[in-house]
Order: sequence, then structure tokens, then C-alpha cells
Amino acid sequence: MQKTVYYIEGDGIGPEVWKAARPVIDAAAKAAYGGDRTLVWTELLAGEKAFKETGEYMPQATLDTLSKAELAMKGPLGTPVGGGIRSLNVTLRQVLDLYACIRPIRHFGGIESPVKHPEKVDMIIFRENTEDVYAGIEYAAGTPQAKKLLEFLRDELGAKVDTAAGVGIKPMTEGGCKRLVRKAIRHAVDHGRDSVTLVHKGNIMKFTEGAFRAWGYEVAKTEFGDVTMTEDEAAAGGGKPIVIKDRIADNMFQVALMEPEKYSVIATTNLNGDYISDALAAQVGGLGLAPGVNMSDSLAFFEATHGTAPRIAGKDMANPGSLILCGAMLFEHLGWNEAADKIYQAVNKVLASRQVTVDLAGQMTGATTVGCVRFGELLGESM
Repeated sequence: MQKTVYYIEGDGIGPEVWKAARPVIDAAAKAAYGGDRTLVWTELLAGEKAFKETGEYMPQATLDTLSKAELAMKGPLGTPVGGGIRSLNVTLRQVLDLYACIRPIRHFGGIESPVKHPEKVDMIIFRENTEDVYAGIEYAAGTPQAKKLLEFLRDELGAKVDTAAGVGIKPMTEGGCKRLVRKAIRHAVDHGRDSVTLVHKGNIMKFTEGAFRAWGYEVAKTEFGDVTMTEDEAAAGGGKPIVIKDRIADNMFQVALMEPEKYSVIATTNLNGDYISDALAAQVGGLGLAPGVNMSDSLAFFEATHGTAPRIAGKDMANPGSLILCGAMLFEHLGWNEAADKIYQAVNKVLASRQVTVDLAGQMTGATTVGCVRFGELLGESM
């Protein structure tokens, strides 16, 4: 059995982590199945490499290929703050309708953490990926577009706004919210998870984030009523396997620190998901071992969750762990669980040896720092 995986190297440390990660992913498949199941890697261009070769940061040919693909993986792509090109990551998510950003967060033994019990963190984040403030509807202060929109809000709708402001629009649809929550609950059902928590700021943004909460409960009741119950129903002695609950976003940051064992699957809006997934990753030791996938109904696009880290690019200091663990997620997506287990076992073995990249060494007493290349080699040798 062969599966084609389209890949984008990424910018900054992207080429380095790819060079270290891909052999480990291939080694896991070989260790699990011999040559019976393999991945066929096909490169696509995006980011700085694409610009150098084609004059475009996101060639149409790349988008056309991905629109028909089943599996893809990428390293980090750079986007300048403020001016310059629009986020390539956001472009990919919107053009390809990658509406669910899914990030499992759990602790690996040996990694020291800023919290007392990082081993209690075992959550998977489902972040809506195409709407909210990331929709890209934003106008700079002083532009004709901003002025026109703000004057409409003031004169036609009675909003109290300063027409000199920059302005952005936060669209959230019933369909977009429901399909995200539906995917989160389906995951909980399929993987034996005991709760799904809707994270929102509906106490303030009542008709966007508040609507996300209401639509989420509606999906649970109408589509999964045979296996879900609310917190009140659970307190009254309900016997269904999955509890649907909700938390206001700022409170979620607190309870995630104080009682993480009470939370399993998180379903949330775009901006909240960006914040909470990085915060949870910090609780278990940082983004170096945090994989993720962006999914449509047809494409699973796995990606390293860290940035391009230009200050260490080319210095053999990067951690390829996020991309390697993306490989484990890809195997799980395919049902190749034996190969995924090979990666997890290798990560645990190498972490136990305390031979790690500089970002992890800073969080492990008595660790020996190795480069990106050597860290990948150690993982491959541990299969």
C-alpha cells in the first residue's frame, strides 16, 4: 500500500526540520510494516522557495494540486507583521476550506514544565479555522474603506465608533460553527473521550461567540443526543458517556492550569483556539513537540505548529519534533497505528536519554544538547 503525501518545506528552519524529520517518518513505516506500506513524498512550492523559483509566494499550481489531494504536510511559512504579503497559512486554510485545526496536547516524560503536573494535560483542541477575525476582512486606519465602513456603522446603525480607527469584521456562521463542533464530538465518540468543552467569549460577544456556544449545544442535542449530556444532566446522574460543557475563554486559561484533568476535547473559535493551543503547549514543555493538522472534508494537511525561527535558521539548532509527531498523526489518520506507535516510542526513548535539541535541553536537568540533524538520527536509530 502506498499513500502520496504532498509536502512544502517551509521558510526559515523549514528545510532543516524536513531534512531531519522525513527519514524518521519513513523509518517508522518500515519498522512497522517492512515495505508493505510506504509514503510517496511529492514536493510543492510555497513561501520563499516558491518566490525565488516562480516569483509567487503561493503558486496557483500548488493550490490546484492540494485541492485534489488527500494528504499533505508542511513546515512553517513566514508572514511579516503589519505590511507585506498576507498570511500564507490563512490563505491555505481559506482557499482549501481547511476548517478544523486539530492539535493534540500531551506531556512527554522527561520534559520539565512551568507547571507542577504537566502529565495531567491530555487534551485535543479543535479550532475553527476559516472565520472569526482571521477571515481577513480588515481595513487600515485612515483608508477610504475604513472610513466608509465606520461611517455606515455610525450613521446607519448607531454604533459609537471613531471614524479614524482601523476596523476589522468578525464573521461567524451557523454552518461554520456547527461543522467544527460536529467534528470535535465525532472525535470524542470515536476515541472514547469523556467530554467536549465549548470555549467562547459569549458573555461579551453575544451574537458571535455566544452563538458559537448555542450552536454547539444544538449539534450535541440534535445529532449526538444518544451519547451526550450536559453538565447539569451529568450532575443529576445521567448515564451517557460524553459530557458537553462550556467555559468562557479567560476562565478556560485558569482551569487548564489548575485542573487540566477535567478537560479532554476542546472545541473553540479561531482566535481563542490560537491562544489556548499555544498556552497548553507551554504547559507541557513548548511548541517543539506540538504537532497539528488542518482538515477539510477531503484533505488532511499536517503542519509544524512552531514558527520559522529565522534567527537560528541554518545553524543546526532547530527541533524537528513537531514535524516528526505530525508524521505520527498522519499515520493515525490513515489507521497505520503501529507506525505511529513506533514514533511515540522513539520520542520517549530519546527523551529518556536526555540527548535533545537546545530548546528542550533548557527544560531538562542534565541534558546533552545535540543538533537538529543528530536529534533526527537518534530518533531513527530508536525504531
